[in-house]
Amino acid sequence: MVDPFAGIPAPDLEYFRRQAAEFAASGAQPAPARLAATVVLLRPDGAVLLMRRATRMVFGGRWAFPGGSADPEDAVDGASELQTAARAAIREVREETGLELTADDLIAWTRWITPEFEPRRFDTYFFVGLVDEAGGDGVDAGLISAEADDHRWITPADALRGYAAGELSMLPPTALTLRELADIGHAEAIRAAAVTRDLSDPILPRLPAD
Repeated sequence: MVDPFAGIPAPDLEYFRRQAAEFAASGAQPAPARLAATVVLLRPDGAVLLMRRATRMVFGGRWAFPGGSADPEDAVDGASELQTAARAAIREVREETGLELTADDLIAWTRWITPEFEPRRFDTYFFVGLVDEAGGDGVDAGLISAEADDHRWITPADALRGYAAGELSMLPPTALTLRELADIGHAEAIRAAAVTRDLSDPILPRLPAD
């Protein structure tokens, strides 16, 4: 069983515990989870793209993968939820980085649902998006500034070292995804592993207090 809260900084864990306790005491019903998509852009050299959310944004200052909520335009007649999420993923990557992906570039990796104690909840499909920048940047800096104030291509192992040192602040889904990628290793192995992933049992983090 995956523990989404394993290894997170103490202040973050305390925040989640407080949110969970307040929600339990309120007797409120969980907010509906909105469909969303996140993309782990993966280069042949194994680096992934992380973006630091602008301070004015929700979770400002956190490093995350590109992504966002699905829009009505992402849903087409007859499309499955996964297909709609994939369309949202392609659009979000284009809007946030200028990089162009196709459905063939995406492989579903995992699915996270925001804890029930959070007021804003998302049902987020994580995709691995294969890019061929081969050590270059490829990101349109003008687009980055709209929702993020910094970005970097970094290996999952290096990102986790920065996270452990308190240099890169992240939410649990980002950190856990990086751990999974680091454990697998190089890009081709990650791609092969992604093909066999099962999204039928999404990760819904829970704490004892909720």
